[in-house]
Amino acid sequence: MDVRIIHFYPDLMSLYGSRANVLALRRYLEHLDCGVTVEAVLPGGGTDISRGDFFYMGAGTERGARAAMADFARYGEALKAAAQDNAAMLFAGTAMDLLGKSVKEADGSSYEGLGLASFTTEHGKKRIVGDVYGHTDLYPEAVVGFINKCGLVSGVETPLLTGLDLGFGNEKERGPEGFRWKNVLASQLTGPLLVKNPKLLETVAAAIYARRGKPLPVDRPVDRWAEKAYALTEEQLRARAQ
Repeated sequence: MDVRIIHFYPDLMSLYGSRANVLALRRYLEHLDCGVTVEAVLPGGGTDISRGDFFYMGAGTERGARAAMADFARYGEALKAAAQDNAAMLFAGTAMDLLGKSVKEADGSSYEGLGLASFTTEHGKKRIVGDVYGHTDLYPEAVVGFINKCGLVSGVETPLLTGLDLGFGNEKERGPEGFRWKNVLASQLTGPLLVKNPKLLETVAAAIYARRGKPLPVDRPVDRWAEKAYALTEEQLRARAQ
């Protein structure tokens, strides 16, 4: 099976090792004998959204996210159609902000988001930093990560993480975090989320296969180092949360 990954603004939106999410997914799919093409979309460039199997944008600075949105807006209708058709997507860090209705910055200025969801984001001058340990409806295992943001997200009806035992969510301590709709996943957790959470990586791959009408192969790759790293992090964060 051939898979096309569309990576939006890999230079502009690449903080906290975000690019590793694409590398991890590519390696996982290649181990399943998929042919994988990664297409980088740059400001002013172009892509055929209808040809994408997975769409990704990583974390950037607040200024970088606004610059990305100036170009990203032109893909709005095509991305909404792809999302409705169950295309798999992941938006990490400040990229999540761009899916909503609007973003208000710390200086009082604001700009429109893609409008794929109705939530809004408001940036403040104080950064919210810390570890996160939470849960999703997608699978039983916990989700681990790290938050470093200055935005509060309001109005998310379907969060990716339904609740946190440790850390700051969309708008409050230990509240729901992220956004999920069909196969669109978004989270303000920074770093390579798919590397830190092997089960989430598997879930994304399964969504790509399901859109093609295929189940994820039973004989699938297991990254022992990633599994061990997850187990250690999960154990330590769970202990802190208790």
